[in-house]
Amino acid sequence: MKLPETGWSRDQILATLATMRSHDLATEGGAAFAYIYDSGEREAIALATEAYRMFLGANGLDPTAFPSLLRMENEVVGFCAAHLGGGAGAAGSFTSGGTESLILAVKTARDWARVHRPEVAMPEMVVPVSAHAALHKAAHYLGVKVVATASDPVTFKADVAAIRAAITDNTILLVASAASYAQGVIDPIAEIGAIAHERGLLFHVDACIGGFLLPYLRRLGEPVPAFDLSVPGVSSISMDLHKYGYAPKGASVILYRDKALRRHQIYACAGWTGYAVVNATVQSTKSGGPIAAAWTLLHAIGDAGYLELARKTLEATRKIVAGVREIAGLRLLGEPAMSLLAFTAEDPLVFTIADAMKTRGWLVQPQLKGLGAPTSLHLTISAGHLAVVDRFLADLRAAVAEAREAAADPGLTMLLQAAAGLDFATLGDEGFTQALALAGVKNGELPERMAGINGLLDALPAAAREAALIAFVNDLYVAHVGDQSSK
Repeated sequence: MKLPETGWSRDQILATLATMRSHDLATEGGAAFAYIYDSGEREAIALATEAYRMFLGANGLDPTAFPSLLRMENEVVGFCAAHLGGGAGAAGSFTSGGTESLILAVKTARDWARVHRPEVAMPEMVVPVSAHAALHKAAHYLGVKVVATASDPVTFKADVAAIRAAITDNTILLVASAASYAQGVIDPIAEIGAIAHERGLLFHVDACIGGFLLPYLRRLGEPVPAFDLSVPGVSSISMDLHKYGYAPKGASVILYRDKALRRHQIYACAGWTGYAVVNATVQSTKSGGPIAAAWTLLHAIGDAGYLELARKTLEATRKIVAGVREIAGLRLLGEPAMSLLAFTAEDPLVFTIADAMKTRGWLVQPQLKGLGAPTSLHLTISAGHLAVVDRFLADLRAAVAEAREAAADPGLTMLLQAAAGLDFATLGDEGFTQALALAGVKNGELPERMAGINGLLDALPAAAREAALIAFVNDLYVAHVGDQSSK
């Protein structure tokens, strides 16, 4: 990118941004069943956006310089602790999202073990295969070994016996989900907590997606099991406010049973020539916008408002679950505990259904097979979807019929046959780029229909999938040196 000789006008900049934004996923209207959480509360969202702008320039690096941010964080964390069963001594931090919260949970466990269990030279964390990939990322960054345990092939809940059997003298952390993202089920938190208590281990509950909504669903009469800090053995829990709290991204919290445990999350450095650095979270400099927006949403919507949003979400989920069950050839995976669900179909229909839904204006999320779970389509349902449920189900029925009538893709068949003969261990980025090009990925751009690419990835072993995705993303982000990008 080359800077313009003179600054652009306001109208020119806004027009260019609007053009770029027009190609993005719509964030309102209920068309997206992934990435977006639409409350339909336009006035509250507008107010939160105004608060975001008001505190955009405030820097959360130093809470003593911006006491407004400290006050808002303490109030937001206080609400979250009460919402998730924390006692009077509970402590926590506001983070940029679920991934940062999970990184901090792993960092805390690692550093706690360094103090209390110095004999552990190679720390391990026991993680069900259904747990979020961000935990693997955290382990990768922090030098902690992931010991993956099975989930039940029918319920998709973590296998408690497998967790117990996986614990070794090197185990520093147990992890479970409430709810797991992929199938939307709640792991047996109380049973795993009992193991953690018995063995003197830390136990983190990833409630990033479920923590805000589940207590409201319980108040609406849903049979939500105990999953939070009130459960004996649970030492920490994470919850995203930019999911079912409907705050602008990124807004999450991580909570601990007490300040003594949170202490291991905090980083300080005085071993350089500059100012003394102390960071409660991964980030140092960070805008005050997200915390101000989250604080604003909590106050603008209020408890009664969030209970009503939970009711709408529950109603939309029930209707979609019933509708999916009525479509011949589709099968739900597990029993959804909240507003996340996954369903599968006879191969090779799944990816073709996703494409057919896309042409009708819907985003549904394909999930590749592996680790005991079949290829599936995932839906994240929020309050804003209630208004479009009937139209969505009608289009889903039509998409399934279209997929059944579609002829098999001979190009994909040939590609899969060619892939079967490749040595992925020696393929390299260039080889993966060429293979993806055969599937339709060219110059970092994806084709309109993704069934071929998803079919190829679905056929690859996990390590090869990861290598292919790394090669793609490495080509996707290209610096436009010497080029003026906004012509």
